[in-house]
Amino acid sequence: MRSRYQVLEPHAPHFITSTVVEWLPVFTSGACCEILLRSLEFCRKKKGLKIHGWVIMENHFHAVISGPQLAQTLADLKKFTAHEILPQLKLERREWLPKLLAYYCAAHKKGGQDHQLWQEGSHPQAILTDETMRQKLDYIHHNPVRRGWVASPEHWRYSSAHEWLPGAIPVLRCDPWI
Repeated sequence: MRSRYQVLEPHAPHFITSTVVEWLPVFTSGACCEILLRSLEFCRKKKGLKIHGWVIMENHFHAVISGPQLAQTLADLKKFTAHEILPQLKLERREWLPKLLAYYCAAHKKGGQDHQLWQEGSHPQAILTDETMRQKLDYIHHNPVRRGWVASPEHWRYSSAHEWLPGAIPVLRCDPWI
């Protein structure tokens, strides 16, 4: 990962943001969101990733995660999702998106690939207190509310907000942080 942002507290949960290049609206279909969710679940099962909270917006996602080799796990997740999402965009007849993802591909990546889905880095911020954890989860879960898409955080399907409600059936089960 070429980013100047690094995981400096390897045993702490981290708040991360991963953004699509040029803030392009890739995650406007359920199928593209499901690719990201399946990848997160794969990383949980195979790479020891713990997912404490998450939300998928149209052009980025936020998560509070922890686990061994967190930076490498995120790099793998982003590489896999990019590989899976490009064909999905074509299936959805959103050919204009792969064209823009090719156009905005970073110059240093031109030799190895012809598209770039994710901006580099995830801006990991270590979470060292329960207060900070609650603040970050609140921020994540209220993202769709601030956009005006839903009236209450738990109404957004692609978020862990509803998982904190009694009797909820999780989309992607959250791990406790304590």
